[in-house]
Amino acid sequence: MVIYTMKDENKKIEDLIIKFLTKEANLDEHRKLELWICNPKNETLFYEYIKTSAFINMTMGKYDTKGAKANIVNRIKKEKSNFRNNSKIKNIAKYASVAVISALLTAAFIFKDILFSSQSINTPVVVNSDIKPGTDKATLILEDGSAVVLEKGSSFQTQSMNSNGEQIVYEARGQKPKEIVYNILNIPRGGQFYLKLSDGTEVWLNSESQLKYPVAFLDGKTRKVELVYGEAYFNVSPSTEHQGAKFEVINNAQELEVLGTQFNIKAYKDESNIYTTLVEGKVQINTSSTKQILVANQQSNVSIVNNEISVQIVDVENEISWIKGIFSFKGKPLKDIMKVISRWYDVDIIFENKDLESIKFKGTLDKQQAIEEILSIMKSNSINNYEINDKTIIIK
Repeated sequence: MVIYTMKDENKKIEDLIIKFLTKEANLDEHRKLELWICNPKNETLFYEYIKTSAFINMTMGKYDTKGAKANIVNRIKKEKSNFRNNSKIKNIAKYASVAVISALLTAAFIFKDILFSSQSINTPVVVNSDIKPGTDKATLILEDGSAVVLEKGSSFQTQSMNSNGEQIVYEARGQKPKEIVYNILNIPRGGQFYLKLSDGTEVWLNSESQLKYPVAFLDGKTRKVELVYGEAYFNVSPSTEHQGAKFEVINNAQELEVLGTQFNIKAYKDESNIYTTLVEGKVQINTSSTKQILVANQQSNVSIVNNEISVQIVDVENEISWIKGIFSFKGKPLKDIMKVISRWYDVDIIFENKDLESIKFKGTLDKQQAIEEILSIMKSNSINNYEINDKTIIIK
């Protein structure tokens, strides 16, 4: 006998809301969502979902629940009518991230009057600010030491690779190499980049990261790359397609042995820990003093100071949200959140009030939002005020 809990039911409804907002729900799912929303017992849960998604930290007394429900129900009825007139609902979610972002934007639109109607007494100070969200850009260091700047609108090509300025794709050569030749990819603050290695392994690199890798791998030999620093998400081509050759990611404090899998490694220069999050498959973490096997949904934490490893279960989608174009912060302290913000927007952040560093913040944000929008959301939830002066942000 299968027992369904209230948590299971809530997850189903949350999925329905996202499917509805992205026009992926079928007629039966429209009906289920309409019945659920119209049930007065679900009013609080509906509000909590929207509040978390749209970052509305208001009291229930200031919240127009009836108006919000009416808005959603009217949209459901309209979609149901459209569904009857069309055999298929067009799928507008090109990537999985679009579903999440669309949900957030729609929720924000529904509650825009609430979001912007109440102005804080403390008005932020903004001086000479021209802070932009990050974009696809990198510097490629070739085997001869020459550097190539890659960014949107530019292109570059060699015998082994080509780039449109927003990604790099290496091709497996017809003639196998006899020795390994390395390239290095540098991602600056305010940047990100996609890379496809010659064996088909995909790598997404986050801001302020550096990866050293072979232009081509040797047949039957371990495929090895080095995450010198920063954060990278790997979708590794399985060893069964490469004569059993293993894949390894090395760093100054750990070596990671892969058996065909997806995982995220975070190893920034200004942090004393390396975090490896396993999405799918199995990996082994090796340090100078110990070894640790990870399975899906586990995250290892390696201390650079003493090489000790700890493991915990994590929300994988939350940990890898950055590759989908969003920031997902669930109970993280502001000090850690501001490190992420500073890398992506290429700014320096100073806490005038040190007590705020440990304040925890929860929510999801679009990475293309203006920095002022993000800070304003935090101002209504966690911080007292902020000041922007050129490329420096002061949290008060």
